[in-house]
Amino acid sequence: MAKLEILEFPDPRLREPGKTIEQVDDKLRALIDDMFETMYAADGCGLAATQVNIQKRLFIMDFSSDQEEPLVFINPEITPLTEEPSEFGEGCLSVPGFYENLNRPNRIKVKALNRDGEEFEAEFEGLPAVCIQHENDHLDGRLFVDYLSKFKRDRIRKKLEKNQRLAAGR
Repeated sequence: MAKLEILEFPDPRLREPGKTIEQVDDKLRALIDDMFETMYAADGCGLAATQVNIQKRLFIMDFSSDQEEPLVFINPEITPLTEEPSEFGEGCLSVPGFYENLNRPNRIKVKALNRDGEEFEAEFEGLPAVCIQHENDHLDGRLFVDYLSKFKRDRIRKKLEKNQRLAAGR
């Protein structure tokens, strides 16, 4: 397994949508394993392939405290099950150090393929539902900062660009 580089906002590659996955094979399963290693090392609970510069419709999640409940979503389709949104604090491995409250449907249904290419459907609510919607946004080239005001988004972008320059020694 290999730890992958997580792209950070405002990297334009984060805006590239993921492409439908046509075949689930050992190469894709190796990518999934690498993504889990990367997500766990970054102390995250979700990671989309587009965040590691792989333009595929794939994301992973794990909400367990012992990294024993990995979930894989290949070519996910999401259906909201509630109309009224709930407010949750969201953060993102591609927008490190920033958290904002966003409104999203509290209950959803997901249809996707698992790591073996088998189709499944499941319902989620609360934080897992929010995380799924957040990760699915990545597959469409959207970030949680897109839901914020232009002022907040620009402030976050400037702080991250400054941090990236400092880290690069420029």
